[in-house]
Amino acid sequence: MLTLKGLTMADVTERSFLRRAARFVVNVTLTMAVVAVSGFAVVFGSEFLADRAEASAATNTAERIPVEVTDLTLLDGYSVPRHFVGQVEATASVALSFELGGRLSELLVDEGAQVEAGQLLARLDTSLLLAERERLEATRAATSAQLVLAESRLARATALRAEGFASEEALDQARATRDELLSRIQETDAAIGTVAINLEKSEIFAPFDGRVGRRNVDGGETLSAGSPVLTLIETAAPQLRVGLPLAIDLDLLEHVEISVDGVSYPARLMHVRPDIDPVTRTRTAIFAIEAETAPIFGQTATLVLETPIEAVGTWLPLDALQEGLGGIWTVLVVDDGVVRMAAVEILHTEATRAYVRGTFQPGAQLINSGAHRVVPGQQVRILSAEG
Repeated sequence: MLTLKGLTMADVTERSFLRRAARFVVNVTLTMAVVAVSGFAVVFGSEFLADRAEASAATNTAERIPVEVTDLTLLDGYSVPRHFVGQVEATASVALSFELGGRLSELLVDEGAQVEAGQLLARLDTSLLLAERERLEATRAATSAQLVLAESRLARATALRAEGFASEEALDQARATRDELLSRIQETDAAIGTVAINLEKSEIFAPFDGRVGRRNVDGGETLSAGSPVLTLIETAAPQLRVGLPLAIDLDLLEHVEISVDGVSYPARLMHVRPDIDPVTRTRTAIFAIEAETAPIFGQTATLVLETPIEAVGTWLPLDALQEGLGGIWTVLVVDDGVVRMAAVEILHTEATRAYVRGTFQPGAQLINSGAHRVVPGQQVRILSAEG
């Protein structure tokens, strides 16, 4: 019998069989252990999932986010404001002066004073004119006395000539003397009238109701004829002078609004000059400012004209606009309680709103506030619908 290092073939075969039997038992045991663990995990996991499902079912559904909406109403167009700068001015502003030269004796008003038409404002020294008037009146009185004597002589000469006791020459001489004295009286009366006119021209009266502007003198100066004394500004009807393009429709200018330092005033078109300003190439329009409290003369004013633009669309608050992909602007609208996205095209913008047209339908409900809290497809609760 063959042996292997003291072992017979039978012993080798027996040991090999025993090793195979041991491996089989180990494999069977491990397999049964894995099956048992898997079964326990399945049972335990099913119970855990069932308990979790029951807990989830018992949890309340999350409340919908409340949003404020506005019904979108389509309009036929919008208006674009155009601004034109002009200047507020008085209806009349005149520099008053004396026609005669002389010493200024009285200046009766101060700058800014309110005056009425016909009120005395300033006076020249008239002592020389008064003296001249007295002299002329005395001359007239003397000439009148001489005229009385000349008429008496003419009467006597006429009587003597009728009786033949006086010559024709004596009668002519008496008549000539009388006529000369009459002419001297007329000349004196004219001189007295000239003095009276000069006395009137030695005083300045207000030609209209207004307020005193600049005062060029203080009183006591010797003035030449035509030297400006003061400026009088009419405050009753302030005006706006503004240059407008030739393309402006005059029908739009009948009643307008002007703005001065943020304050609006109504204005009415008075005149449009027929010529064109050679520098600005515009036509000058004059508007009457119809307001009890008018702006200050010389202030810069802005004339606002609304130019209508025909374009179907609607107004949206700027906060409702969102920038989408590719530079497309979008807004969020609510459809059956669900948030939808609509693309819009901006046609005109103002300080707080924009005029747009887009893919939304007439009557769509725009989310005008809180749009950043929701996303398309989300269900929301409309506050305005709840009153």
